[in-house]
Amino acid sequence: MCSIFGMFGLAAGDDLIALRTQAMELSQRQRHRGPDWSGVYVDQGAILVHERLAIVDPASGAQPLRSPEGDLALAVNGEIYNHRELRAASEYAFTTGSDCEVINALYRAEGAGFLGKLSGIFAFALWDAGRRRFLIARDALGVCPLYWGHDRAGRLCVASEMKSLVGVCADVAPFPPGHVYDSETGEAVRYWTPAWRDYDATAGRTIEPKDLRAAFEAAVHRQMMTDVPYGVLLSGGLDSSLVAAVAASFARRRIEEDDRGEAWWPRLHSFAIGLEGSPDLKAAEVAAEALGTVHHGFRYTFDEGLDALPEVIRHIETYDVTTIRASTPMFLLARRIKAMGVKMVLSGEGSDEIFGGYLYFHKAPSARAFHEETIRKLDALHYYDCLRANKSMSAWGVEARVPFLDTEFLDIAMAFDAESKMVARKGIEKGILREAFEGALPEEILWRQKEQFSDGVGYGWIDGLKAHAEAMVSDREFAAAGARFPHNTPATKEAFFYRTLFEKHFPGEACAATVPGGKSIACSSPAALEWDPAFAAAADPSGRAVRGIHQEALPA
Repeated sequence: MCSIFGMFGLAAGDDLIALRTQAMELSQRQRHRGPDWSGVYVDQGAILVHERLAIVDPASGAQPLRSPEGDLALAVNGEIYNHRELRAASEYAFTTGSDCEVINALYRAEGAGFLGKLSGIFAFALWDAGRRRFLIARDALGVCPLYWGHDRAGRLCVASEMKSLVGVCADVAPFPPGHVYDSETGEAVRYWTPAWRDYDATAGRTIEPKDLRAAFEAAVHRQMMTDVPYGVLLSGGLDSSLVAAVAASFARRRIEEDDRGEAWWPRLHSFAIGLEGSPDLKAAEVAAEALGTVHHGFRYTFDEGLDALPEVIRHIETYDVTTIRASTPMFLLARRIKAMGVKMVLSGEGSDEIFGGYLYFHKAPSARAFHEETIRKLDALHYYDCLRANKSMSAWGVEARVPFLDTEFLDIAMAFDAESKMVARKGIEKGILREAFEGALPEEILWRQKEQFSDGVGYGWIDGLKAHAEAMVSDREFAAAGARFPHNTPATKEAFFYRTLFEKHFPGEACAATVPGGKSIACSSPAALEWDPAFAAAADPSGRAVRGIHQEALPA
């Protein structure tokens, strides 16, 4: 992952030298995302700064990308998986091999209406000096982070991470996924509204498991686009194991066997992390042995995780309890991966949202309710799992890609009736996905029960965090939580502890408002708590809180 910083709406009397210096300093706060190179563009109307993590075309793809005429300047964080097809259909005079340069080409040909043609993950800012016009856009689900706000002079600022806008923009907020802002209209409009968002468009539709499998294999293949060493995150759960299985099948193909002539770095490396004795580490070894990956299972201690917490929260920019619990081991794993020379990893985020993989989905009262909850979960991913995977990895200059959230795959996986996804199909969550990949994984992995990542790294991790917070936060402090934090008041001492760490780096109401609130169980939306009266009494968002379903359920 790279990072972008943009400043727009500069006035005639502005000191460009001073603003350039300020922009570079603010961009430097997120340089961990792009440690390979920095680029700056300055114009009377705009400033763009780019911190690069070189994944595709490392030799010539430096940004901001300029048009041959020099009037367009583009800063992008992301990957455009269908860039070859878009290049082939364009008459634009490309000057680099960067996958992102097709954005300039499409804008030149079509104006602002091209976003639907992009298959990939991205957040970008484009400046058209000739028309004094700019675009800001974010991918469909918000896999790539993006924030915006206004400085004291009213200039619009945009950045990949909130930390670059803290102290500068009092109104900092997440840029909405699936939207594009065009300065000519002055509003952000949604460009991605698939028909399957409405349950009625999916009702009665079915899919053959083999077609679902083929669609996912194609998604993984698209996202293996890279010119640098890559690997897979392998927790030993169903989702990461399926990503690893498909990636391994392609990695075994030599260059001459691939119709696109790409190097797939044939020895596929897989990575896992957990406390000593964690369920994930054990399962990951089983999966890796079956798939033939070069596996690296790392162990961390509770104290190592605890020591990392302040830095984790600074990087991931949230105080959400479940996200912090899961981000910490992922942050530690990213550091190990970076040390091994790997710059990109494939990950399994998104499957639970698509297929209803969280344990509370067992309680869904109908296919309609099930489908509507998957939509709510997909809409919120940029606050949770996408944020965690992207920022935990980017903290160490590693890019995380998420094939389950490939928009072409979503158009297949979300377009059939959720009746086929409900637990009754196979007596376990994600039954249709497991059925589609029969024979691809060992049975104990293919049919392994869902574990939230923060549970799977070792139950002692969450239990230890609760005990630490109990010791760190006094009863008197916690009693005053509502006065100190009137917005999203912490409901537990653990939540209070995280909130205090967040506040040190991200003070103010606007920063606090970037994190959603509401009660949850096992990653549910607040709406899904109505599915079972027992959910209302649950005090913890862990998957183990779903009693009667989780094999290691928390005590009542």
